[in-house]
Amino acid sequence: MLELILGGARSGKSRLAEKLADESGQEVVYVATSQALDGEMTARVAEHRARRPGHWALVEEPLALARVLREQAAPNRCLLVDCLTLWLTNLLLLEDTQRLTAEREALLACVGQLPGRILLVSNESGLGVVPLGELTRRYVDEAGWLHQALAERSQRVVFSVAGLPMVLKGEAL
Repeated sequence: MLELILGGARSGKSRLAEKLADESGQEVVYVATSQALDGEMTARVAEHRARRPGHWALVEEPLALARVLREQAAPNRCLLVDCLTLWLTNLLLLEDTQRLTAEREALLACVGQLPGRILLVSNESGLGVVPLGELTRRYVDEAGWLHQALAERSQRVVFSVAGLPMVLKGEAL
Protein backbone atom coordinates (compact mmCIF):
# COMPACT_ATOMS: atom_id res chain seq x y z
CA MET A 1 0.00 0.00 0.00
CA LEU A 2 1.34 3.40 -0.99
CA GLU A 3 0.47 6.38 1.21
CA LEU A 4 1.42 10.02 0.72
CA ILE A 5 1.39 12.25 3.80
CA LEU A 6 1.62 15.96 3.09
CA GLY A 7 1.70 19.00 5.34
CA GLY A 8 3.51 22.21 6.09
CA ALA A 9 6.45 22.65 8.43
CA ARG A 10 5.64 21.38 11.93
CA SER A 11 2.20 20.21 10.79
CA GLY A 12 2.48 16.76 12.40
CA LYS A 13 3.06 14.84 9.17
CA SER A 14 6.18 13.01 10.36
CA ARG A 15 4.59 12.11 13.69
CA LEU A 16 1.55 10.77 11.86
CA ALA A 17 3.72 8.66 9.53
CA GLU A 18 5.70 7.34 12.51
CA LYS A 19 2.45 6.45 14.31
CA LEU A 20 1.09 4.63 11.25
CA ALA A 21 4.37 2.74 10.82
CA ASP A 22 4.46 1.78 14.49
CA GLU A 23 0.83 0.62 14.45
CA SER A 24 1.31 -1.39 11.25
CA GLY A 25 2.67 -4.40 13.15
CA GLN A 26 5.27 -4.75 10.41
CA GLU A 27 9.03 -4.48 10.45
CA VAL A 28 9.80 -0.79 9.89
CA VAL A 29 12.63 0.66 7.83
CA TYR A 30 13.00 4.42 8.16
CA VAL A 31 14.47 5.96 4.99
CA ALA A 32 15.98 9.35 5.80
CA THR A 33 16.74 11.69 2.91
CA SER A 34 18.21 14.58 4.89
CA GLN A 35 21.83 15.58 5.06
CA ALA A 36 22.94 17.16 8.33
CA LEU A 37 25.02 19.88 6.70
CA ASP A 38 24.63 22.46 9.47
CA GLY A 39 23.81 22.70 13.17
CA GLU A 40 20.11 23.35 12.68
CA MET A 41 19.65 20.28 10.48
CA THR A 42 21.76 18.21 12.87
CA ALA A 43 19.33 19.17 15.66
CA ARG A 44 16.32 18.22 13.51
CA VAL A 45 17.87 14.84 12.70
CA ALA A 46 18.54 14.24 16.41
CA GLU A 47 14.92 15.11 17.26
CA HIS A 48 13.61 12.62 14.70
CA ARG A 49 16.03 9.92 15.90
CA ALA A 50 14.94 10.38 19.51
CA ARG A 51 11.28 9.86 18.56
CA ARG A 52 11.83 6.63 16.63
CA PRO A 53 11.75 3.22 18.30
CA GLY A 54 15.23 1.73 18.61
CA HIS A 55 14.27 -1.47 16.78
CA TRP A 56 13.45 0.33 13.52
CA ALA A 57 16.07 -0.05 10.82
CA LEU A 58 17.51 3.11 9.32
CA VAL A 59 18.72 3.76 5.78
CA GLU A 60 20.12 7.20 4.99
CA GLU A 61 19.98 8.07 1.29
CA PRO A 62 19.84 11.65 0.02
CA LEU A 63 19.66 10.90 -3.73
CA ALA A 64 19.01 7.32 -4.95
CA LEU A 65 15.60 6.88 -3.34
CA ALA A 66 14.09 4.50 -5.91
CA ARG A 67 17.09 2.17 -5.59
CA VAL A 68 16.74 2.06 -1.80
CA LEU A 69 12.98 1.45 -1.99
CA ARG A 70 13.47 -1.43 -4.43
CA GLU A 71 16.19 -2.92 -2.19
CA GLN A 72 14.27 -2.52 1.08
CA ALA A 73 10.62 -3.17 0.14
CA ALA A 74 9.27 -6.56 1.19
CA PRO A 75 5.96 -8.11 2.17
CA ASN A 76 5.21 -7.43 5.85
CA ARG A 77 7.65 -4.51 5.88
CA CYS A 78 6.77 -0.84 6.22
CA LEU A 79 9.09 1.71 4.62
CA LEU A 80 8.76 5.25 5.95
CA VAL A 81 10.42 7.88 3.75
CA ASP A 82 11.00 11.24 5.41
CA CYS A 83 11.03 13.40 3.44
CA LEU A 84 10.52 13.80 -0.28
CA THR A 85 11.06 17.56 -0.38
CA LEU A 86 14.50 17.22 1.24
CA TRP A 87 15.28 14.55 -1.37
CA LEU A 88 14.06 16.91 -4.09
CA THR A 89 16.21 19.74 -2.70
CA ASN A 90 19.28 17.49 -2.66
CA LEU A 91 18.71 16.70 -6.34
CA LEU A 92 18.00 20.32 -7.31
CA LEU A 93 21.31 21.43 -5.83
CA LEU A 94 23.40 18.99 -7.86
CA GLU A 95 25.42 20.24 -10.79
CA ASP A 96 24.04 17.31 -12.85
CA THR A 97 20.72 18.82 -13.96
CA GLN A 98 19.53 15.52 -15.47
CA ARG A 99 19.81 13.57 -12.22
CA LEU A 100 16.55 15.02 -10.84
CA THR A 101 14.61 13.88 -13.89
CA ALA A 102 16.17 10.41 -13.82
CA GLU A 103 15.61 9.90 -10.06
CA ARG A 104 12.02 11.23 -10.19
CA GLU A 105 11.18 8.95 -13.11
CA ALA A 106 12.75 5.98 -11.32
CA LEU A 107 10.72 6.74 -8.19
CA LEU A 108 7.44 7.12 -10.07
CA ALA A 109 8.12 3.91 -12.01
CA CYS A 110 8.75 1.79 -8.94
CA VAL A 111 6.37 3.00 -6.20
CA GLY A 112 3.31 1.24 -7.56
CA GLN A 113 5.18 -2.06 -7.89
CA LEU A 114 6.68 -2.34 -4.41
CA PRO A 115 5.53 -4.97 -1.92
CA GLY A 116 4.63 -4.03 1.64
CA ARG A 117 3.54 -0.65 2.95
CA ILE A 118 5.19 2.56 1.81
CA LEU A 119 4.67 5.83 3.72
CA LEU A 120 5.97 8.90 1.90
CA VAL A 121 6.24 12.15 3.87
CA SER A 122 6.55 15.47 2.08
CA ASN A 123 6.20 19.20 2.70
CA GLU A 124 3.33 20.88 0.93
CA SER A 125 4.96 24.17 0.04
CA GLY A 126 2.70 25.36 -2.75
CA LEU A 127 0.02 26.96 -0.58
CA GLY A 128 1.71 30.30 -0.02
CA VAL A 129 3.10 33.20 -1.97
CA VAL A 130 4.94 32.46 -5.21
CA PRO A 131 8.66 32.68 -4.36
CA LEU A 132 10.84 35.40 -5.92
CA GLY A 133 13.93 33.39 -6.84
CA GLU A 134 14.25 31.06 -9.82
CA LEU A 135 15.55 28.09 -7.80
CA THR A 136 12.82 28.48 -5.18
CA ARG A 137 10.10 28.69 -7.84
CA ARG A 138 11.53 25.59 -9.50
CA TYR A 139 11.51 23.79 -6.16
CA VAL A 140 7.82 24.64 -5.58
CA ASP A 141 6.95 23.58 -9.14
CA GLU A 142 8.89 20.32 -8.93
CA ALA A 143 7.39 19.47 -5.52
CA GLY A 144 3.89 20.18 -6.78
CA TRP A 145 4.33 18.00 -9.88
CA LEU A 146 5.88 15.21 -7.78
CA HIS A 147 3.03 15.33 -5.26
CA GLN A 148 0.40 15.19 -8.01
CA ALA A 149 2.06 12.18 -9.64
CA LEU A 150 2.47 10.36 -6.33
CA ALA A 151 -1.08 11.17 -5.19
CA GLU A 152 -2.38 9.63 -8.41
CA ARG A 153 -0.47 6.41 -7.64
CA SER A 154 -1.26 6.32 -3.90
CA GLN A 155 -4.03 4.36 -2.25
CA ARG A 156 -4.24 6.97 0.51
CA VAL A 157 -3.29 10.65 0.62
CA VAL A 158 -3.38 12.54 3.92
CA PHE A 159 -2.91 16.25 4.53
CA SER A 160 -1.82 17.19 8.06
CA VAL A 161 -2.60 20.60 9.55
CA ALA A 162 -1.90 21.51 13.19
CA GLY A 163 -1.42 17.83 13.98
CA LEU A 164 -4.83 16.95 12.55
CA PRO A 165 -4.87 14.54 9.60
CA MET A 166 -7.36 15.07 6.79
CA VAL A 167 -7.74 12.12 4.41
CA LEU A 168 -7.90 13.44 0.86
CA LYS A 169 -7.98 10.05 -0.85
CA GLY A 170 -8.59 6.51 0.37
CA GLU A 171 -9.59 4.90 3.64
CA ALA A 172 -10.15 6.94 6.77
CA LEU A 173 -7.49 6.73 9.46
